[in-house]
Amino acid sequence: MELSVLLLLAVLAGLLLLMARGQPKARGRLPPGPHPLPFLGNLLQMDRKGLLKSFLKIRDQYGDVFTVYLGPRPVVMLCGTKAIREALVENADEFSGRGTIAVVEPIFQGYGVVFANGERWKFLRRFSLVTLRDFGMGKRSVEERIQEEAQCMVEELRNTKGALHDPTFLFHSITANIICSIVFGERFSYQDPQFLRLLNLFFQSFALISSFFSQVFELFSGILKYFPGSHREIYRNLQEINDFIGRSVEKHRETLDCSAPRDFIDTYLIRMDKEKSDPNTEFHHKNLIITTLSLFFAGTETTSTTLRYGFLLMLKYPHIRERVQKEIDQVIGSDRAPTLNDRVSMPYTDAVIHEIQRFADLLPIGIPHIVTKDTHFRGYIIPKGTEVYPILNSALNDPQYFKKPETFNPDHFLDANGTLKKNDAFMPFSIGKRICLGEGIARAELFLFFTTALQNFTPATNMASEDIDLTPMECGVGKLPPIYKIRFLPRRGD
Repeated sequence: MELSVLLLLAVLAGLLLLMARGQPKARGRLPPGPHPLPFLGNLLQMDRKGLLKSFLKIRDQYGDVFTVYLGPRPVVMLCGTKAIREALVENADEFSGRGTIAVVEPIFQGYGVVFANGERWKFLRRFSLVTLRDFGMGKRSVEERIQEEAQCMVEELRNTKGALHDPTFLFHSITANIICSIVFGERFSYQDPQFLRLLNLFFQSFALISSFFSQVFELFSGILKYFPGSHREIYRNLQEINDFIGRSVEKHRETLDCSAPRDFIDTYLIRMDKEKSDPNTEFHHKNLIITTLSLFFAGTETTSTTLRYGFLLMLKYPHIRERVQKEIDQVIGSDRAPTLNDRVSMPYTDAVIHEIQRFADLLPIGIPHIVTKDTHFRGYIIPKGTEVYPILNSALNDPQYFKKPETFNPDHFLDANGTLKKNDAFMPFSIGKRICLGEGIARAELFLFFTTALQNFTPATNMASEDIDLTPMECGVGKLPPIYKIRFLPRRGD
């Protein structure tokens, strides 16, 4: 069904409810914002280019903290580095709840480490952090896993023989294999049909979650959920991945040795057995499936998308790529693989990776929070349970912290001496108590995959650098780079 028809149906349904609903109301003393219409909220203020554009326009009128009605519900928007830090760090407990994303809510339903709240979230996050750390520091550290996968990537790129190709699924494969080795205890061949099927489901789902339809769905999910649309495709995709996870869990249970857990799933199953007599335990099958889905999805999609942006930017700005390769040659050379210890001696490369993350702006409107109690903030009272959007785009493009935020410039992260400098506005993983729990793994992957690829290959394309378009393919919950093709030309004649 056409989106315009769905919107018309939503409007008609809203009009039928006008007399019953009256004006939308909210308890407390919310920050100011544009006047909402009954049921429709601030639909008339929404830009056709999506929620982010809409919120940034409203910010121009109402400042860094304002209220927008997404359909009938009020949502508080936080813009700019100072407002986001004040909320998520200085008032961390009050802003530590997790809101929902309408198109994935039927799958997650408040379970799993990402979308859980209260004691469930605390138990699952603590368990996940400890388990990821333990399996990242065991017999094979995360660094060793990434280094081994990076060499598999090198072999795969050699096999392309410098031909133009779309790097999407290779970058998906290498990042997915890291989280797979920790969660499932195995890596997959890049040609494994089941593995490729899962990666395609992730890719398609992330694109659909970030689409314009999903942004409209966020406003009127109560009505639109009854009609055809991409929300149903997202559900089918994620349910298919859950079915795969469920089969893997059963295989783990059949071969489980409680004295020698092999991975995240084994460790969780052992905890489940220990607490099976507790009727209130959060360590049950549903949380295992959804937590595994959360780790698998986040551990695959975010880092691989950042790498795709990174190499597109290297094609666009070859002078930056040349300088990175010069630093790689000086610090690492060609006779050994990069290590994480090299990062401290490679400030320019590290700054480039930081700038890729900033410019990629992967989750521009952030994942929604909710306040856990009535919260006094900047003279306003935000009622318990109110959703809050930390607009990460507004921090990553904050002109008070980045001299020319609209440009790709690694100098944003270098001081006058060429040393990497900290920047409070750099929050691609969010900040506070809900910061991405895989941040450390992701940062290690970005450095090792990026430097290994550029140590061995020079990226090239058949387009002039000035003709390369950086306009994102989608910009909603996530931001996706355009599809492009790239050559990886061997640097040393191998």
